[in-house]
Amino acid sequence: MTKTAIITGASGLIGSKLLTMLLHSKEYEVVVSLGRKKVKKKHVKLRRVIVDFEDPDTYAQHLNGDVFFCCLGTTRKQTPDKEDYYKIDHDYPTNLAKAAKKMGIKQFHFISAIGADASTSNFYLKTKGETEKDLRNIGLESLFIYQPSLLTGKRRNQRLGERAAAFVMAVVNPLLLGGLKKYKSIAALTVARAMFNQSLKETKGVSVYTTDQIKKRA
Repeated sequence: MTKTAIITGASGLIGSKLLTMLLHSKEYEVVVSLGRKKVKKKHVKLRRVIVDFEDPDTYAQHLNGDVFFCCLGTTRKQTPDKEDYYKIDHDYPTNLAKAAKKMGIKQFHFISAIGADASTSNFYLKTKGETEKDLRNIGLESLFIYQPSLLTGKRRNQRLGERAAAFVMAVVNPLLLGGLKKYKSIAALTVARAMFNQSLKETKGVSVYTTDQIKKRA
């Protein structure tokens, strides 16, 4: 049976790769991309919808589907204001998940980060941890949480620090063994492939995958 997928953040590092997989898959007949701007990609399966994530009324009517992939995210450089950052990384995903549940969408996939912890003092990891906690409390039928470490892949505006970090991790990765495997860097394409593969399974409840577990499912 073919499915309808809904995706946000389809122009991002992971989202763009996941969008390509969805459009070229036989399992998905319709792909709805929700965003503040239309993605550049065009395809017979693709419906590009402009929405305002601050206003659920602009996207609620478009949540008719089987699987929701939330690939929204920002960086501190892109969004230095902590209040705005929290909106994008916490408020938007949780509001989307609530609307998705209300519309009967069975699966919700969310990209978090390794070390996400609602009780930490680190703002970035605390935000991710609070988002995970609040998503769990919504009571979705199937919630998939992905906690990748450093993401690698070609970005549109890759910064020097990101290139340096990727180089360092390429050297360090072989040294991360046993319980440290989850801290290895991971290709954005691998995360996207794992998300796609898991969406084809009838897994209920909450599933959380760290980097090493994501790689096994890709």
